[in-house]
Amino acid sequence: MARVAAGRSLNAALLHATDDEASASRAALTDLCFGTLRNYGRVQALVRHLARRADIEPVVESLLWCALYALRSKRHAAYTVVDQAVRACELLGKTRAKAFVNATLRACLRQERALEARLASDPVARWQHPAWWIARVQRDHASEWQRILEAGNGQAPMSLRVNPRRTALDAYQRRLAAAGIAAQARGEFGLVLEQACPASRLPAFSEGEVSIQDIGAQRTASLLDLQSGQRVLDACAAPGGKSAQILERETVELTALELQAARAEVVRRNLTRLGLTAHVRVADCSRLDTWWDGGLFDRVLADVPCTASGVVRRHPDIKWLRRDADVAACAARQAQLLGALWRVLAPGGKLLYVTCSVFHEENDAVVEAFLASTLAARRLPLPDGGPRQLLPSREHDGFYFALLGKPA
Repeated sequence: MARVAAGRSLNAALLHATDDEASASRAALTDLCFGTLRNYGRVQALVRHLARRADIEPVVESLLWCALYALRSKRHAAYTVVDQAVRACELLGKTRAKAFVNATLRACLRQERALEARLASDPVARWQHPAWWIARVQRDHASEWQRILEAGNGQAPMSLRVNPRRTALDAYQRRLAAAGIAAQARGEFGLVLEQACPASRLPAFSEGEVSIQDIGAQRTASLLDLQSGQRVLDACAAPGGKSAQILERETVELTALELQAARAEVVRRNLTRLGLTAHVRVADCSRLDTWWDGGLFDRVLADVPCTASGVVRRHPDIKWLRRDADVAACAARQAQLLGALWRVLAPGGKLLYVTCSVFHEENDAVVEAFLASTLAARRLPLPDGGPRQLLPSREHDGFYFALLGKPA
């Protein structure tokens, strides 16, 4: 938690911390970090109110955040949490902080009702998002902002995408049931699990019969209007879920680009597991001179980098690591990518612009500015008749989709 507070991603911090831990310890540590980050606004406010000092060492403050979340979760007796937090001071080499940690946690237990009343008037503590984030969501989604913020603090659903080249949806659903895994069918190839489970428990996962992919993300391939024999570009492909989905649905010639070599290798491994083939290249899709041979594409998927504001329940560190200025920076990069990728689209072709953001500045604003500056571009209706903006819900994350057409 101290590393995250200093600006490191949770994934990187957990990787550093769990190298030598047993799997049970890794699971417990991950759960503690996720829970603390989902309550980050609250636990930060509590420490400010209780400690009344600004010179707390970062690792001690982080210990208090974790302990305060543990108290709220009520998974353990309060005295156990306090005792273990005090013992942790010794393990961290912070013996002099034992009395301070003990006093702070006990004060929280004594003043719980008064503290909760005080926190109710603090929007960051109430909604567990930074103030600038709350303000953006309120402005962009005036009638839905509370639901969006609440969804961002919840547990993300676990969804599967069945590979139709290897099995059928109903057949795989029966295999799940036989394995004691309950799931509800969604669409042609999707399943939402009633309870998340490790991939190792999924029947024939290693054989490529199924992949883990959010139901909202699974909308992508159907919106591309794919046809056999087309040349298709997935411009920002990692980790490869959407590339795989395209190849599972239609026989096309797919080029998948990824900026980082390690992430491109993840794409290759995912496609290999599923028995699929594509041209996977390490390249910056906006620098056409480094990868493009002049051949035009019938379909382009521009799943562009963004703030990921629609998937924060899967990555609860994101909302605390992002800054308001990052939204404009992302939007500028998205506009650059969209302009470059339009050049490789064939006449009569279609480009699908996708983000996992709920911020207007990264979505409609980018597309509308592009349409205003590119007279030949046309916004096309989405083939499934659904909304451009999917807001996070119990069954899917938040995504934005815009389909653009180039005249023949």
